[in-house]
Parts: sequence; C-alpha cells; structure tokens
Amino acid sequence: MAQLTDDCFAFGGPMLRVDEALALVRARIAPVAEVEAVSLAAAQGRILAGDVAARVSVPGFDNSAVDGYAVRHADLAPAGETALPVVERIAAGAREVAALAPGTAARIFTGAPMPPGADTVFMQEDVIQEDTAATGGMVRLPPGLKRGANRRRAGEDFAAGAPVLPEGTRLDARHLAALAAVGHAQVTVRRRLKVALFSTGDEIVAPGAALGPGAQYDANKALLAALLRVRGIEVTDGGVLRDNRASIAAALAAAATSHDAILTSGGVSTGEEDHVKAAVEAQGRLTFWRLAIKPGRPVALGTLGGAAFIGLPGNPVASFVTFAVLAGPLLDHLGGGAALAARGYPVIADFTYAKKAGRREYVRVSLSGGADGRLYAQKFPKEGAALLSSLVGTDGLVELGEDITEVAPGTAVTFLPYAGLM
Repeated sequence: MAQLTDDCFAFGGPMLRVDEALALVRARIAPVAEVEAVSLAAAQGRILAGDVAARVSVPGFDNSAVDGYAVRHADLAPAGETALPVVERIAAGAREVAALAPGTAARIFTGAPMPPGADTVFMQEDVIQEDTAATGGMVRLPPGLKRGANRRRAGEDFAAGAPVLPEGTRLDARHLAALAAVGHAQVTVRRRLKVALFSTGDEIVAPGAALGPGAQYDANKALLAALLRVRGIEVTDGGVLRDNRASIAAALAAAATSHDAILTSGGVSTGEEDHVKAAVEAQGRLTFWRLAIKPGRPVALGTLGGAAFIGLPGNPVASFVTFAVLAGPLLDHLGGGAALAARGYPVIADFTYAKKAGRREYVRVSLSGGADGRLYAQKFPKEGAALLSSLVGTDGLVELGEDITEVAPGTAVTFLPYAGLM
C-alpha cells in the first residue's frame, strides 16, 4: 500500500485556493511504485508506468490512401488530360510489387503498397476508365493533381523508435489502438489503487432497505463508487459508519492496513455528531484544508496508518464537486497518472449571480442555443447542495474563479460539462 507520512498534507496557513491545494498535493505525494505488465485487453483505464516508443513504423511502407490509380507525377501533362496504359493491379496485402515503368499507371487499392517509382494516386472517381479490365486498358487523368496526392508515406503516423505515449497516460480506446498499431501486445502499468469507501451517519441506509422515520437512502456511495471505478480504482465498500467515534475509528484503522486511500462522505464538520475528525486524529493526522470552494465545505484531508484520508461533505452535490475538483486529482496523482482535468469552454451567462471574492464557486446550469448561434447557460432555479435533481436536471457547471464577484446576463463564463467531470 502507499505509505504517506503523517505530515505530508500539513498546512497551517489561511484558507487555500483550489489551485494552491492541488499544487500542494502534487508536491507532497509520491505515486505508488509497484508496476505490472498487462495485455492490451486488460489495459483499459490503467496508467502507464513509463514512456512507450514505437516498435515499428506506421505505416511500414508507402501506400495508397484511396482506391484509384498510381502514377509518376512527372508523366502528367501540366495543362491537359493525360492518358496512360494500366499495366499492373495492386491490392492491399501484396507482398511483391514491381517498379512502375515511366508512362504507365497501376490500378491500386486503399492500403496497397505503392509501386517503386510511383509518387501520386488519382481517386478512381476522378478519372475516366476506357476499359474495365484489370490491366491492358487505358485511364484518362485530369490535370491539376499535386505531386504526392493520396500517398501515405512510411512512418508518417509513427516512426520506429519514436515516442508514442508518455508515462502517466491513462489508457483508453485511442491509446490501445496506437499501442497495437506499433506492435505492443502488452504494456507496463502502475498497479491499481485500492480505496475503501464509507458513508457516515445514523440516518443513512442502503437502497432497497426499509426506510424508517428520519432515514434516507445512501446516494453518495453510488456516486463516489462510480467516480472511483471510472479511474480504474479497486473500490471496497466499507458500508455505513454509524455516529459512534469508537466504531468509526476501528473501521477506518482496519481499512488503512490494506488500502491506499480511505474516502468518506459526511461527518467531517464540527457538529456534535460529526465524529470522523476525532476518529482520524486519534490514530493519524487530519488537516482541514479549509478549501475556498462552494459547494464543498467542509473538506478534510489527512493520513491514517500510511493511507491517505479524504473526507468529503455529506450533501451529494458538494460531494460531487469536491471529488471532481480535489479528491479525483489527488487519487490520479497517487496512482501515477495525470489528473483527469475537465476542459472547459466559454458560453454566455443567461443569469445573474453574486459571490464572495477569494472563493471558487460552481453553478449548476443547462445550455441552450441562442438565435445568434452561441450557447447560453441557464442557472438551475434552486441552489441547495443536497439537491440531486440539480445534477440530473442540468448539463454541467459554470466555474467562477476566485476573483469574480458577480455575473450578469451576457457575461462570458467557463462551462464544464458533466461528461468531462466524470
């Protein structure tokens, strides 16, 4: 398991901005060291443990990008039509290809190797074929095609020995295709992180159980487990921790012996029934980040038995936002990968909003297209951090930086789609 020192998260300064908190995480956490070799079939979502180079060039030979006719560009009339005899037929997979004699053309198909001497390919729909026979007929070629048109050069995608993917890449379908193309049947990746996931509170019950007075179903467990698994993390469901300091301390201590991180939701505030803080501090170290974010307070971070401890708020929207902004990037780094940062893009605000300076806020919005062709963001009518309807009823979040204090209709704002946050 990852072994973190008790003071690796220690911070005694004022309330941290989000970027400062993330910089502190990157500076003080070392990724897990253990690696393993896995097949490409088992590599989806895994994190590369080292740079990967191409074993072969792709493509490995000059080939045609289209079905058509390969010619020597020097044989083409500069201003008028050129007629050439078709002397060869080359299909994809051809092993031996003769050189193309001057003043001739070769019928060629997509992916087929270019005959030596040929440097240009006409698409079949752009020419006139005077005879449909494979060879022996004539083809009439229009003027104006550039030298090298429709020819793929050897190594233009990847050159043998050239870098393909850097260390820390989280492998998805694109990366697996590239690795297969350059000849890799397996790759070396970081071992999967192991995270113990707990919900807290006497009022929380598992979905499907009887819902008594004052109880509510555990939505955070489903939310956070999904956000963890999409990162390729092994999740242990620790159940629901009741509001008892001793039992919470025992459960967290046991989990710390076999997990890289412990993730909880709820119970980290300062109320009389919030026992998680004291339970962690009794056996490890807990530093409240006092993160300048809304929704999201409180957020707790610390260490317990060498495992990272991350305590998120109990309200589902706050739990989602703080996972996306802090917990997710922290776990990405601990697992040896680059953070899955959401990429925002500008939209136009169609709402009014006021906020405090020095705090980053995330507003739930829906998008619609305006008559001017631009995208407009409409704020969800309710702001409660417990409202899951505000997540399922919107398209994403507008991110308002620490220096922003108000938004007026027509203001350009940064939109983060949920797909990128998850």
